[in-house]
Amino acid sequence: MILVIYDDYSMIHGQVLITSWVVIAILLGSAALAVRNPQTIPTGGQNFFEYVLEFIRDVSKTQIGEEYGPWVPFIGTMFLFIFVSNWSGALLPWKIIQLPHGELAAPTNDINTTVALALLTSVAYFYAGLTKKGLSYFGKYIQPTPILLPINNLEDFTKPLSLSFRLFGNILADEIVVVVLVYGHDPHDHHDPPHRYHVIRF
Repeated sequence: MILVIYDDYSMIHGQVLITSWVVIAILLGSAALAVRNPQTIPTGGQNFFEYVLEFIRDVSKTQIGEEYGPWVPFIGTMFLFIFVSNWSGALLPWKIIQLPHGELAAPTNDINTTVALALLTSVAYFYAGLTKKGLSYFGKYIQPTPILLPINNLEDFTKPLSLSFRLFGNILADEIVVVVLVYGHDPHDHHDPPHRYHVIRF
């Protein structure tokens, strides 16, 4: 049995900015190449990106309803960034790039990134509710009875915490498994357990 414990949550890893910009460059570069010469009958990359756009539109319409249109850019941006970030941790060999301090990993392997994404989602959630219903939106907190006000408040304000830790935990576990399977240990560490986590064997 292997227990992995993080010991530096209080540190802000600047390395995540590097990998985030790599993901953004992949998305922007792919989109630019796919639509640099748009055709009436799409082929190749244009066809693929139109399929992705249709998929995002369908998901948005299913979840939001007929008023989904204005939310497609936000949902699409979040979906594509998280999707590519997650897969970058499994497909790109971040570990072979050595840095003086810290290590490279998928953007969503950093709690700062997942918390930021969760907070953006929560802000959009409240903005949508207030835009559609105004101040009467807050009436949902006392439904079906005012006794549930504390529980309803707790539910909404714990969602960012839940979303951020679920995504962070999934990607962290995925990258640790990949490292253990490929290297058997952290490739940057020749003496002690990896500096980002302590490995305790039972």
